[in-house]
Amino acid sequence: RVPLLQAAGKKNSFNLLGLTETELKEQFVRGDGPGGQATNKTNNCVVLKHIPSGIVVKCHQTRSAEQNRKLAREILQEKVDLFYKGEDSDVFKEKKASEKKKQEKKRRAKENLERKKHFKEMQQLDKK
Repeated sequence: RVPLLQAAGKKNSFNLLGLTETELKEQFVRGDGPGGQATNKTNNCVVLKHIPSGIVVKCHQTRSAEQNRKLAREILQEKVDLFYKGEDSDVFKEKKASEKKKQEKKRRAKENLERKKHFKEMQQLDKK
């Protein structure tokens, strides 16, 4: 069993489960959404299925079929890793860390806004 992809574009993604081509079923379909003729007449949307887990990924992020193939495999590898490892997955830990960072940033912004509001109130009281 030889891993197909080692990294999926993440910093700490070297611990992801490996995929093999024999476990994958790949299809090229027409994409949907905005884009007109470029989208409606070309089969550059990639649908990739991981047969053992049943996870399906559809990727139509670029106009290039080859780039979409690569991106679909990266996304699928992350999803398969998350499916099998659950909370022990690096992908899960990374998402939790980014959520925590986002909440902290939001909290700091709210505190800053309150400080500014309080400062303006104090300035108006000093003027009177």
